[in-house]
Amino acid sequence: MQMMSIGMAIGVGLFLGSGRGIHIAGPALLVAYALAGVVVYCLMRGLGEMAVHSPHAGSFSEYARVHVSPFAGFVTGWTYWLQCIVGPMAELTASGVYMHYWYPDLPQWVPALIGLVLLFGVHWVSVRMFGESEFWFALIKIIAIVGLILFGAVIIVTGVTALGHGASLSNLWRFGGFFPSGGHGFFLTLQIAVFAFIGVEMLGITAGEAAHPERTIPKAVGNVIWRIIVFYIGALFVLMVVQPWTRYTADVSPFVSVFSKAGLAGAAGIMNFVVLTSALSSCNANMFSASRLLYGLASAGSAPRALHHTTRRRVPGRALTVTSLAVGVGVLFNYLAPAHAFITLTSVVSASGLWTWSMIAISHMRFRRRLALEGAPLPAFRLPGAPWTNVFVVAMVVIVLVSLAFEGDTRAGLYTGAVWFALLTIVYVVRQRVARVR
Repeated sequence: MQMMSIGMAIGVGLFLGSGRGIHIAGPALLVAYALAGVVVYCLMRGLGEMAVHSPHAGSFSEYARVHVSPFAGFVTGWTYWLQCIVGPMAELTASGVYMHYWYPDLPQWVPALIGLVLLFGVHWVSVRMFGESEFWFALIKIIAIVGLILFGAVIIVTGVTALGHGASLSNLWRFGGFFPSGGHGFFLTLQIAVFAFIGVEMLGITAGEAAHPERTIPKAVGNVIWRIIVFYIGALFVLMVVQPWTRYTADVSPFVSVFSKAGLAGAAGIMNFVVLTSALSSCNANMFSASRLLYGLASAGSAPRALHHTTRRRVPGRALTVTSLAVGVGVLFNYLAPAHAFITLTSVVSASGLWTWSMIAISHMRFRRRLALEGAPLPAFRLPGAPWTNVFVVAMVVIVLVSLAFEGDTRAGLYTGAVWFALLTIVYVVRQRVARVR
């Protein structure tokens, strides 16, 4: 559970998206990630509290259905599926960008297509192969981040590389101040920070299958929260201390850049391989979630029953095939508009993820209200400060949604979200009327 959540949450949002964030806001990006980390803490504690009280394999879509409304549950389930197919599109896009390190003229869509075919094969073979691959993918990411933090500490203390002469805590404020682009730049990076953390809520999907949820869920939630925040804040802190933030560019992973500019070409190549596997890891976990969600939606009658089918190895083959074909749209996008693909796709993921986050917060508020009306005791593991912490989460969701409207590429997330919500509303109304006729 912990490795899958880490695998989902530590991906291209840190390894590639942070480069754009540093380019826009400089050291202020640390504050944006810290603020997003507080939101994640509130979300995961609230989700964990509901999961301990009543574990469900459907998790937040089921909680939305039970505590908010059947319509909210329907929209949340399908919107999370959208998030889990657009996420791999962004991650496969990042894999194409990473391959430019070795093959600058390679079309971006080619690595994306190869990655999609390979991961489809991994998932088709067996669930065990997925679990093994995701464990090692996540472990590689963790080792890489810890290695970067230790590398930065050595540079700062000993100055053993070319970066050592400029490594200093003062790099956080010497080049235009801590907020070099003012509040506007900080505001624009909120979406980048939120995108980086989207995926951590996957822990809720596995909660219904956990043994002894009253023990395993609190432990998993606590460990995931502090590890992700330390990894993100710690890594970004090191990146902006070992050299001025002005040396990073938006289209190159800062993790690769820092080793390259330190004169360690071999280490830069290794790090580029690591960030490539990181993208495949997040894509791997998202495709697993999307195929299982589609299978679950079919089981609940919210998707065609034909998708409720498994192979002899217990793989939801039809749901996996439909999911993979949907992810293939991202390969086409990389062929048609490679320069805009990553930012546009991440904005769509952010918009859909923000819906899920808001539903978790609202479901938790309704859950607490129901317990109060029934006179039932609160679970031992709970969200502190509720319902005000829930209000904080919803307020942050609104602020980030507004930030998406300030740039052309990120506005695509809002447009897609509006169209998606309208389509789901129409489908839901039609399904309800058909059900009444029957």
